[in-house]
Amino acid sequence: MSLKSNLHNLKEKYKGTKMAPAFNALHTFLYLPNETTHNGTHIKAADDLKRTMNIVILALVPCLIFGMFNAGYQHYYALGEIETAKGFLGASFWTLDNLIIGAWTVLPLVAVSYGVGLGVEFLFAVIKGHEVEEGYLVTGMLVPLIVPVDIPLWMLATAVIFGVVIGKEVFGGTGMNILNPALTIRAFLFFAYPTWMSGDKVWVHGAVERAGTPDAISGETILGSYAQNSSIAYDYWDMFWGIIPGSVGETSKFLIIIGALILIFTKIGSWRIIVSTLVGALVMGLIFNGVVDAGWITNTSKFYGLMSVPFWQHLIIGSILFGAVYMATDPVTASQTNKGKWIYGFLIGFLSIMIRVFNPAYPEGVFLAILLMNVFAPTIDHYVIQGNVKRRMKRLKVKTA
Repeated sequence: MSLKSNLHNLKEKYKGTKMAPAFNALHTFLYLPNETTHNGTHIKAADDLKRTMNIVILALVPCLIFGMFNAGYQHYYALGEIETAKGFLGASFWTLDNLIIGAWTVLPLVAVSYGVGLGVEFLFAVIKGHEVEEGYLVTGMLVPLIVPVDIPLWMLATAVIFGVVIGKEVFGGTGMNILNPALTIRAFLFFAYPTWMSGDKVWVHGAVERAGTPDAISGETILGSYAQNSSIAYDYWDMFWGIIPGSVGETSKFLIIIGALILIFTKIGSWRIIVSTLVGALVMGLIFNGVVDAGWITNTSKFYGLMSVPFWQHLIIGSILFGAVYMATDPVTASQTNKGKWIYGFLIGFLSIMIRVFNPAYPEGVFLAILLMNVFAPTIDHYVIQGNVKRRMKRLKVKTA
């Protein structure tokens, strides 16, 4: 009996049962089921949710692979067993040893993220009797990229369960959630396990066995160093290429820009949101630079370090660029109107730098700013639409007068 006939028999077996959604999700994992809508459609296009999610994942894969190499490099560099990478094409960076160490640590994060998250999705699909939606395909890839490489797997699994259930399923599933699920997971980790998310240590794999030292060698990340008014050991090109400590996928600004171009070219990511987010961050950075230049803040202030950072440098440190490209552009939780997207993105960038500066204990605020604006996105769209309605009403009154 052929594989096709076996699959057909299994489909008939599970048809109408509680396990039908789980079987259909596995059966149609790599292709679109042969189904058509039964009602009239407003828009006809070749793309669908699965294709859209797959393109976003493809845009994230370079960041994931680079994150593996960088995790291995930071490990060996912190132990003093490797020389400086000397740029994006440095021979000491793209080595098999770095990839093996990085993959050994990063891939379990990916496995837990997808395994636990999809398990919850399948469970809700079976209980509620609806098909498994593809929305978590991107969330499952985003989660390992926005957490520290040394986060315990049980912690990540707990956060994923919370994020999927509270951040999405209670609202009705994909397309109904008001908060970005990946950022909901990050927020849970931040508030439940703040010491693991502070980013104040450089991770070193197996350091206990190798050097008799703690698992993480003391050494602040870039944002932590700025927050403590410490000197920075990395140049601007290191920050741009991503050869610095940080969460798995956020360090390489070069690859994030490549991903942004892919999303914009395929019309999946909104260029208005990306540009306005970066403009908002630059404006807030300029304001803080002006405050420092005016002498209102001195170098004795705990806010001086991040306030004095050149405004443009905020884009190549931390995760503002990653958040602008992959998080703020989420079509479900972002503003839907064109004018609303400009306002939404600008406020994300503006608030991100404000939180980054005024929260020296945890000098990063991108995910908090995006979650806050997720809540206000419908309000922004409401007032934009009402403004358009009022302008049209005024023109109508003038014409009829």
